[in-house]
Amino acid sequence: MSIFTNRIEREAKTVEVMIGLYCKNHHGLSVTDCPTCSELQNYAIDRLHHCPFHEGKTSCKNCPIHCYKPGIKDDIKQVMRYSGPRMMLRHPILTLFHFSDNRRKEPLSMLTQPPPVEPDEVEDCSGPIN
Repeated sequence: MSIFTNRIEREAKTVEVMIGLYCKNHHGLSVTDCPTCSELQNYAIDRLHHCPFHEGKTSCKNCPIHCYKPGIKDDIKQVMRYSGPRMMLRHPILTLFHFSDNRRKEPLSMLTQPPPVEPDEVEDCSGPIN
């Protein structure tokens, strides 16, 4: 799959790059050599692959479901705060996709579902008025 067509793979690649930038500059290691960053990366990618909204997902900050554990959520926020501003120069294509993906405020599956119908509305409906 390509990062240009597969949303989950694109976000996984973006997370890998962000954690890589953070780890290199804070721990002086690559992610594969750092057990903390490696664990964080594996957890983040696992959460992406188990996202109930799949390709219709929003960015995690706009999602109605918070699937990160509280401690790990703080860790990934710290990584994103550091790496986010540096992404534009180092990975401009991924950054543009990330900004574009952030514009969606609700998951697509939530947007395409019809609103729930109240039981009273169904019983009172006698059809069109002539």
